Amino acid sequence: MAETTTQQRPLMGWDKPELDLTNAQWQSSSRGVGDVQIAFVEGFIAMRNSGRPESPSLIFTPDEWGAFVSGAREGEFDLT
Repeated sequence: MAETTTQQRPLMGWDKPELDLTNAQWQSSSRGVGDVQIAFVEGFIAMRNSGRPESPSLIFTPDEWGAFVSGAREGEFDLT
C-alpha cells in the first residue's frame, strides 16, 4: 500500500511572519466577558480562544484588525 503525505503550503496572499507567541502578553476584554484574548506582537495583533490557548491563533495586520473591530461594532458578525 502506498503511503500518502500531506504537504502544507502557505495560503495564497499570506504575507505574515511566523510569530513566536510563547511570551505574548495576552489580554482579555476589560469586562472579563467572552473567550477571546488578544496580544500585540511584533507589529501584529494575535487573537486566540482563551478556553483553548493551545489551538492556533489568528494573526491580523493593524489594518485587518481595524476592519475586524469596525465590522464587529457595526454588527457584521451578529447572528440573526
